[in-house]
Amino acid sequence: MVLPISAAVLMLIIVILLIRRSGLKLWHAFACTLLGFYLASTSIAQPIHTLTTNVAGMISGIRI
Repeated sequence: MVLPISAAVLMLIIVILLIRRSGLKLWHAFACTLLGFYLASTSIAQPIHTLTTNVAGMISGIRI
């Protein structure tokens, strides 16, 4: 059974786990979120989107 999950939801879960388990400070997570928004408005946004799409495609193509 394949369960599709959004990359944003996956990253949110990772950040929550890092805050709770690894001692990530809330303001560190906030700073990383702001960095993501700023990167999304730059010219590097399209290559990042292409890279993540290709990696997700490779991961979904792996058969165990």
